[in-house]
Amino acid sequence: MSSAYRSSLHTYRKGIFEELFREYDMILALMAVGIVVRLVCPLLRDKWTDKPVVSVDASLRTAVPVIGGHHGANDLAIYLSRHLGMYPAITTATDSSGRPNLEGIASALGSEILNRDASRHINASFLHQDVPIVRLKGPRIVIVDEDVAVLKPGGLIAGLGARRGTSADEILSAIRSATAEAGRDASEVRVIATSIIKSGDPEISRAAAELGASVVYLPDEALNAQRPVTPSRASMLGLSGVAEPAVLALAERMILPKRVYGRVTVALGE
Repeated sequence: MSSAYRSSLHTYRKGIFEELFREYDMILALMAVGIVVRLVCPLLRDKWTDKPVVSVDASLRTAVPVIGGHHGANDLAIYLSRHLGMYPAITTATDSSGRPNLEGIASALGSEILNRDASRHINASFLHQDVPIVRLKGPRIVIVDEDVAVLKPGGLIAGLGARRGTSADEILSAIRSATAEAGRDASEVRVIATSIIKSGDPEISRAAAELGASVVYLPDEALNAQRPVTPSRASMLGLSGVAEPAVLALAERMILPKRVYGRVTVALGE
């Protein structure tokens, strides 16, 4: 395992899973799924506290997230696929369909899900539609239904505007310059926020992967609902802006108004 995961090796013995559940954040079990299921079932409590478990077959061909798919097991299976060529047998509906999920978005934003019961409704909705992410700034009183998830944010958000054809290296250089200017480190960036116009841009995805961040693509209405600090050329696209509005839509406060670095514009919030 690389530095992406710190690992320890344990041989099987009676009671080992009880010990591993107490001491480690997740478990990679080199044994059949059926055996893993029988061993972990007595230890399971709920999806929010159970440790993620991935089962790998003896031939090292398949990685199966058994428990905690949205809480790290799917990510570990994908990591094993990329670095060891294993097939990631992911069965959670959103991930297997290439759709977002609430837990992943909360993790990307460095946020805590305050009403966890909403996850079932949100993830089911993600299978059929894009669920908007809206930030409400107080003071105000908000009453929500059970299918509305409430997140408590944390980490840095990088609002990003980039011209067509901009490379991942240009994006990374711009974000690192912006965080340095703000007296912060690029490793603190938890999410890159940009316009839905850029959805699917492989260079943005590569830059986010390099930072260990996720990408949130915001619809026009979410961007235009914000009041950016400085004017933007995005007005030609019918937008009030991209970098600053993206930060204002998701962050509690802006810590760095937009800066232009070549073909990339970056604003920062937290």
